[in-house]
Amino acid sequence: MRVLFATSEIHPLMKTGGLADVSASLPHALFELGVDIRLVMPAYADTLARLKSWQVVSELNLGICGMARLLRSKMPDSPVPLYLIEHPDFSTRSGNPYNDTTGHAWPDNAERFSLFSRACEMLALDQAMLDWQPDIVHGNDWQTGILLSLLRENPLAPPSLITIHNLAYQGVFSRATFNQLDLPQSLWRPDALEHWGEMNCLKAGLNAARKIATVSPSYAREIQTPTFGQGLDGMLRQRHTDVVGMINGIDMEAWNPQKDAYLAAPFSTDTLDDKALNKLALQTEMQLENDADALLIGMVGRMAEQKGLDVVLAAADRLMQLPIQLAILGGGDPVLEAGFQTLMLRYPGRISVRLGYNEGLAHRIEAGSDAFLMPSRFEPCGLNQLYSLRYGTPPIVHGVGGLNDTVIDTYEATLNNGTANGFVMRNLDVPAILWGVNRALEFFRQPEVWRTLQSHGMTQDFGWASGAQSYLELYQELAAKPGETVPALTPPPSPTRSRARSKA
Repeated sequence: MRVLFATSEIHPLMKTGGLADVSASLPHALFELGVDIRLVMPAYADTLARLKSWQVVSELNLGICGMARLLRSKMPDSPVPLYLIEHPDFSTRSGNPYNDTTGHAWPDNAERFSLFSRACEMLALDQAMLDWQPDIVHGNDWQTGILLSLLRENPLAPPSLITIHNLAYQGVFSRATFNQLDLPQSLWRPDALEHWGEMNCLKAGLNAARKIATVSPSYAREIQTPTFGQGLDGMLRQRHTDVVGMINGIDMEAWNPQKDAYLAAPFSTDTLDDKALNKLALQTEMQLENDADALLIGMVGRMAEQKGLDVVLAAADRLMQLPIQLAILGGGDPVLEAGFQTLMLRYPGRISVRLGYNEGLAHRIEAGSDAFLMPSRFEPCGLNQLYSLRYGTPPIVHGVGGLNDTVIDTYEATLNNGTANGFVMRNLDVPAILWGVNRALEFFRQPEVWRTLQSHGMTQDFGWASGAQSYLELYQELAAKPGETVPALTPPPSPTRSRARSKA
């Protein structure tokens, strides 16, 4: 099975969110299942700076986009082959791959990811001097929508699937922009790129892909409703038989509290008392009061409306009446950044905010916090709650998407049956935030019960074994010749996840 995995970011070469983590860990797991999988992403300036070496494979004539170079390398600490598309629009620009330093989208994003799609099309059609053609093209998010749309127009192209990591980001541009890209005019139609008079790259990819994967079963259902469908729910309902929800996995070695080099002290379920050393180290690093009795709540991620951080800001003064601390890492919306910086000044020693992204600090917040807050308005899957569970840090979440599938609320029945691992808010408003934090405080004050909660989370397997197998079965289904039969998709075996799906 040969698979071309096209993505706009891969950790540690470029990361803005969960897509980068999945693009690193899922292909590795598929490689270990025997899949000849090859990654392709843009050769950003920061990516080239982080790579140790690469080879120039060929030069690609991308028409109106000019010439690009195809580079071949390998993922750090992984045997998965990596191809990079080197072009000045990517390779001479540092920083965020999508936005400038003010947080606004780069004005030439349509051109940049159009040229990326054209280059990937050449790889998919074996026109890039590789003597290798994939059986399947696996696209991810809107940045690969044009690629899948181009492939659908070619009867010699392999079949494709797309994974939606976040339906809210669709790559929408004007008709004038479409005209400037020199794409086939036949793509300007409702079942391709055109959407209400505009160009919609994600819609194009969804229309073109034979299968549509989402990163959790709950999200697969939610996006088929007007509330969560971001204007594409009608199309997704029409194709409901092609929509598959599979929970993301995590790299269980990179996120392993027993071996994590970022931490002040390793720990496990057998040495949970050592987690307190990480709490003290985090309080010191982030200039919080060294208070072992305070419930230290961590938050890591993008500062965006999706993440519900405006509700946290609204609840902050009432939260600070409780014996808690907040350790926050993230960045994005300037209004939210300013709001949390103001809070830090108002409550020194109790709220600490670090803007930007720091991989090591993210690990230390997961390990050193007592609880982790994720009040997302919607959450396709979420990875931070999985990291939190792995590190014995019970999550407090809004019960949507993948949060609903992975976090089991704590009450008598779930404590007794061994599934309780966190706290689930069924609404998202100030009272709900206060309710969730107070619930966490209630159980935090019961050390034996809290340790049980921690152990439930730490002993779950959120690796890629079952998810990668499900993707492999999808690939086999897509590649099957007429008349061939393939195994039916099997759900992940984890009893906790199965129970969460039935409850959703």
